[in-house]
Amino acid sequence: MLTHPIFLTSDRFQQVLLQQFGVEGKAGEGWPSWDGAERKQAVLSVAFRYLDTYRELLQEEGERSNSFPKELYLCAVQELSQFPELVEDVLKLQRWTEILQCPSEEDKEIRKKQVRPLFRHFRRIDACLQPREAFRGSDEIFCRVYTPDHSYVTIRSRLSCRVGEILALVREKLQYSEDQPTQPGNLLLVAVTSAGEKTAFRPSDEAVFTTLGVNTHLFACEPSELESLLPLPEEIHWSPGDSKLHDMSAEEVATQLVVFDWELFSCVHEVEFVCYVFHGEQARWRPLNLELVLQRCSEVQHWVATEILQCQSLPKRVQLLRKFIKIAALCKQQQDLLSFLAVVLGLDNPAVSRLRLTWEGLPGKFRKQFQQFESIADPSRNHKSYRDLMGSLRPPLIPFTPLLLKGETDRHTHTHYTHIAEMVRSIRRYRSSQLALDTEPSPSHLQTKAYIRQLQVIDNQNLLFEMSCKMEPKDM
Repeated sequence: MLTHPIFLTSDRFQQVLLQQFGVEGKAGEGWPSWDGAERKQAVLSVAFRYLDTYRELLQEEGERSNSFPKELYLCAVQELSQFPELVEDVLKLQRWTEILQCPSEEDKEIRKKQVRPLFRHFRRIDACLQPREAFRGSDEIFCRVYTPDHSYVTIRSRLSCRVGEILALVREKLQYSEDQPTQPGNLLLVAVTSAGEKTAFRPSDEAVFTTLGVNTHLFACEPSELESLLPLPEEIHWSPGDSKLHDMSAEEVATQLVVFDWELFSCVHEVEFVCYVFHGEQARWRPLNLELVLQRCSEVQHWVATEILQCQSLPKRVQLLRKFIKIAALCKQQQDLLSFLAVVLGLDNPAVSRLRLTWEGLPGKFRKQFQQFESIADPSRNHKSYRDLMGSLRPPLIPFTPLLLKGETDRHTHTHYTHIAEMVRSIRRYRSSQLALDTEPSPSHLQTKAYIRQLQVIDNQNLLFEMSCKMEPKDM
């Protein structure tokens, strides 16, 4: 059921179910020895599994998908006089029609107000402190789109809208801008990373917002301006300074990492994992929330490197190194393998691992502990150490999502659906229990929570290496 979008669009799948329910089957025509009632009940069984699997996503889509249970219900009602054994299924279909077509007044009000700033591009404390809910394509968001001179317009858009629609909104805003002396011409939408790499989108591309990197921003420009686009100044300059981490306990930081990771992981619908493995070209539902989890892995890795490389004091840098190793240990203890491995990989960043003086200042027990953590991250024998660790843990737990997907994207071309099924079973097992952390809010609780949910990072590897060499030159 989770892989059906690879073979049939949802609209086509619904049509097939309606057709099969209405066809009068005969023995030898695909339904051997099944009478009419058995066949119709079999079709309804598939329909109920479909509705149950995609319930949340169908509720987001409105009338386009919600008409399906109603049509099937009307067909089943007409068959009741001939097949009275369908009465329980008809009542069940009626309930599904009500569930999908009649959201509560409270749900309607929540959706009306659900306009959210685009992830980390807006530093709104009240927004980042709210528990993360699943993003759906119908959600409306605020987003900044920059122009070549680094001024920007703020647009309100559906998360799933096409690039052409985004550009139309930008063009409309620019027409009324006092800073725009001429009418905007033929515009391109371009993603520009902090390293200056550019990706121009096609007008038909959809849901590009969630594909943006940690410090990647959207620019609208004319084709002749494409080569001149530069990253925002704050993305290519850095200033040394003391980390806020010095004033936070490792326990509180680890707890907030675990809580946020669990919120993100819980938001990912199973179908997103399947669509991601098969690239999702034929699927209606893009892996929006899964893309955000993968971004979080990268964000935490760069956060570790950023914090250490901005710290100019050697003793304080050694303290940070110790704190990050302790944070990794606490995340592992709380079965958050996402942040655990992300912190370990962040410490293994070449710009950090080359800091000889910093690592030499680390007490022996911390060095030994970090070596043990590195062995878990060792990719040899298909990440055997990591897989052994995962096999020893009981739910709830948070996997290192890139490794969860790695083998499946390699295998899918060989149609190894058993591996896809095993992945989905694993995800269900990881989330079969609810994560519960005993935390007593402290005066610094909200400050730490906001900090963890809005990490300020440098993701330009060249810049990180430059910072590292200035801090500890090669000849030191």
